[in-house]
Amino acid sequence: MQMATTTSNIPGNVQWPQSLWAAQTPPGPDCPTLEGSAHADVVVIGAGFTGLSTALHLREAGVDVAIVEAIEPGWGASGRNNGQVIPTLSRPDPDDIVARHGAAGERFVAVLRDSAAALFDTVRRYGIEAEQEQAGWVQPVHSPGRIKIAERRFKQWSTFGADVELLSREQVRDMLGSNAWYGGFWNKTGGHINPLALARGLARTVLGLGARIYARSPVIDFERRGDRWVVRTEKGELSARALVLASNAYSGEFSKALAPDIAHEVMPVLSWQMATQPLSDNVRKSIIPARQAMSDTHGELYFARYDARNRLVTGGAVIGPGNKAERLKARVAERLQRLWPQIGEVSFDYVWNGYVGMTTDYMPRIHKLGPDAYGWTGCNGRAVALTMPLGAELAKAVRGVPENELALPFSEPVTIPAHALLRKLAPLMLLLYRQRDAREVS
Repeated sequence: MQMATTTSNIPGNVQWPQSLWAAQTPPGPDCPTLEGSAHADVVVIGAGFTGLSTALHLREAGVDVAIVEAIEPGWGASGRNNGQVIPTLSRPDPDDIVARHGAAGERFVAVLRDSAAALFDTVRRYGIEAEQEQAGWVQPVHSPGRIKIAERRFKQWSTFGADVELLSREQVRDMLGSNAWYGGFWNKTGGHINPLALARGLARTVLGLGARIYARSPVIDFERRGDRWVVRTEKGELSARALVLASNAYSGEFSKALAPDIAHEVMPVLSWQMATQPLSDNVRKSIIPARQAMSDTHGELYFARYDARNRLVTGGAVIGPGNKAERLKARVAERLQRLWPQIGEVSFDYVWNGYVGMTTDYMPRIHKLGPDAYGWTGCNGRAVALTMPLGAELAKAVRGVPENELALPFSEPVTIPAHALLRKLAPLMLLLYRQRDAREVS
């Protein structure tokens, strides 16, 4: 495992392991820090997928926009995830969303349905090289009882016009090359991508369209001064008519004063990713031969996809002290050999991690922060696809599009009680997930 350089303004002042994506992706654009005073029509906090997508759509409309980023474009969750492009939420289905949010929920479901297609269309339109493969996303079910999940998803997403298919056990076996699952759900518009390459490609695109990105400039706080929003960093400030907060799981990591209500309604959970050495052609052709993205119905999620060099990119979870990376290698290697005996000996070239923003109900939270100011959090592991059209909707919002035309189900922030304590205890949920998974399989 290769290690990244430690810098003083990285959360916790700890070393973050270098990802496969960081090792394989060309450097991003060189962006200045924010020093002194600056102005824009719209300021966006965070240069991850949401912030970059928002800026892209604002520049397409001719709006002056500046992004203020703590480290570099794609440094956080956007550049550290598995890169699966999944046009669903992790647990809530369309009926759940509509039941909670009514007409706004229906508009949000339509955006979510088309989110993967929107991402791949954007990549093609701007010629972004991000190792994109729109081969579909498969959710196999790991026990006979959980076939109900696939049946429910197929029924509800079909009703909303999604390009989906319910798969038998035999179809899943042929598609994934394993007898481990009992059927599943296939969304044909999904796929996978190099997420850091996507973030850096979007950054170059928005800069080319005339946006500004200030990097290495963690935002301390923001406030309303008269009819302007003012974003403050250590060395400067930027005022704007409108504001978008797009820091998600990292909202409380650089400054506790940035947006405490939003930071405390989401639980930043450390997600571990890892990449095998490239598989041989013979082995690769028998494991997910058509190269779909896959993540199943375990509470302790099993997931995998290929990168452009035929590495199997997967991951897992680990709790307790000790060398977590080495412990995780052993556990996930055993899992891969159990799922795919033909894989043989498994070794990993890269192991890395990053935060996923989890909410208690697995629903994203979208907020009006004040006049012409909006924010959101709670990707729940679905940010890659969702953030592309979400940025488009946030761009519409700050341009004054009426709320009843937006696919944004607004709510008030609801903080998690005893957030700091529960954050320490959250990894223990893995024990509960493992118990449930084992009981249901048996």
